[in-house]
Amino acid sequence: MKGMVFTNFLEMVEERFGFVIADTIVTESNLPSGGAYTSVGQYDYKEMFTLIGKLHHQTGIPVADLCKEFGKYLFVKLVEAYPNFVSRVNNVFDFLGSIDNYIHIEVRKLYPDAELPHFETRLITPDQLEMIYSSSRGLHYLAEGLIEGSLAHFKTTATIVTAPMADGRVQFVITRNDS
Repeated sequence: MKGMVFTNFLEMVEERFGFVIADTIVTESNLPSGGAYTSVGQYDYKEMFTLIGKLHHQTGIPVADLCKEFGKYLFVKLVEAYPNFVSRVNNVFDFLGSIDNYIHIEVRKLYPDAELPHFETRLITPDQLEMIYSSSRGLHYLAEGLIEGSLAHFKTTATIVTAPMADGRVQFVITRNDS
């Protein structure tokens, strides 16, 4: 997992919960990296699970909620770093539909070693989009938070229904409420 994900996670923890909590979760995690991340480095994704688990123990907030909050936070940071990913489309469904066939292609140009999830998208109706998340990492709550972040960015009110699939993938059905 790219170091920029870790650096943004620790930045969010420090902003929302304070330096002491951020320092505590790193110190108590006994991470192979030592918790010293660079934005361009590559780190074992399992360290993220360890950090989120420690944050859960420190705050009592469910892991799923922490992952979603981080996804929303990360979306804002990604837009700040790569504004062209969102400026080239006019609405959230066009953006979400472009993740695999544009955004991930561009990310691989910047970071050839990036291991990215796969999203299959299908427009069910003009107001309903299906996304199928595939990843061996099981970070679908983070993906859901990124989707929520994209909805906020495009000022779109929607409901997201999440359903695990038998093959380990996760289905998201996003229904716009504001058309």
